[in-house]
Amino acid sequence: MKHRLYREQQLNCDIETAWHFFSSPKNLSKITPKDMGFTVLSDYNSEQIVEGMVIDYIVSPLLKVPLKWRTRITHVTPHKSFTDFQEKGPYKYWNHFHEFIPHKGGVLMKDTVDYELPFGFLGKVAHRLFVKKKLADIFDFRYGVLEKMFNSIKN
Repeated sequence: MKHRLYREQQLNCDIETAWHFFSSPKNLSKITPKDMGFTVLSDYNSEQIVEGMVIDYIVSPLLKVPLKWRTRITHVTPHKSFTDFQEKGPYKYWNHFHEFIPHKGGVLMKDTVDYELPFGFLGKVAHRLFVKKKLADIFDFRYGVLEKMFNSIKN
């Protein structure tokens, strides 16, 4: 069964600043909780993502067990959107669409994640018991970090 997580957040910056931050794989660890053990393994020839780029990670979402995760950037519309799709990892299906829309003097950032767990009935139980909450917690953490980075009043 496929699930969807949707989030949006207003960022007080211009589209160029938002795009530069979010389209750099190096910044993903900055917005991921430390207890996830998130490590980017790939070296980059470019600071910015490009269509077809493959990114390898190690992530430890549960009980500190490290898992390999590989995503491919399947779509890029510069300064507007990009999609990362899991090629190998903990999900049966993972498709994350990132969108950036000029809005109210800043940028409205939208995340739409469509995902499905493996293991049939056991995956459904795991989703209800902890995966849904874990994903929500990760995106709540991101929200807080991004608020501090882009929306704090600087004296």
